[in-house]
Amino acid sequence: MDELQIGNMSIAVTKKNIKNMYIRVLPPDGKVQITAPHSAGDDAIRMFAVSRISWIKKQRANFAAQARQTKRQYVTGESYYVWGRRYRLDVQYSNVRNEVSLTGGHLILQVRPESTPEQRERVLNDWYREQLKSKLPEVIQKCEQVVGVHASEWKVKNMRTKWGTCNIDRKRIWINLQLAKKTPECLAYVVTHELVHLLERNHNELFQKYMDAFFPEWRVVKETLNQQMLDYMSE
Repeated sequence: MDELQIGNMSIAVTKKNIKNMYIRVLPPDGKVQITAPHSAGDDAIRMFAVSRISWIKKQRANFAAQARQTKRQYVTGESYYVWGRRYRLDVQYSNVRNEVSLTGGHLILQVRPESTPEQRERVLNDWYREQLKSKLPEVIQKCEQVVGVHASEWKVKNMRTKWGTCNIDRKRIWINLQLAKKTPECLAYVVTHELVHLLERNHNELFQKYMDAFFPEWRVVKETLNQQMLDYMSE
């Protein structure tokens, strides 16, 4: 079973070599995911999901209540965030090169006059990727020293539902491009979170104890991250 349907709610189901079932409601759009042991039957998974319906609805309501940016046109006057600070977009035209820069409270996007919104988005996302990659090495090094583990590889990806993800077997960690728009402590929290998965696969009590030890304010930062303005996401 790859998907479970309860009323009008679709829940993704993944089976792994674990002992206990756990459920997650993922930012930014409230996708629900159950991870279950290989031995778990469909009826057991369904009963587990039904028992958590109230909690799921509460989590999804929290996401729905968050402020969301309107659909982007990438024109002068729109607001964009860089490391948690709000900037006013100023689009300038040039046939020389595409370029992005910060000046005071303005985010300058230099593009060709005939560029489409999709092309402008790519230029800006490439710039966000550079910002994140420039900050990541220092953050990773500090977090690895605290947690006491080392990831073999780091990558940046523009993800819809996760701030980060970890391939535990390969020790490969992915960080969401959108974190370049959030406050710096949010990046440190996500990096620490993914590194802790190299110590504990599941989001259980042991995982939380590790987080308490390595990043004592993680609950506050997690709440801050989930309260910050989300990008527009087309269906």
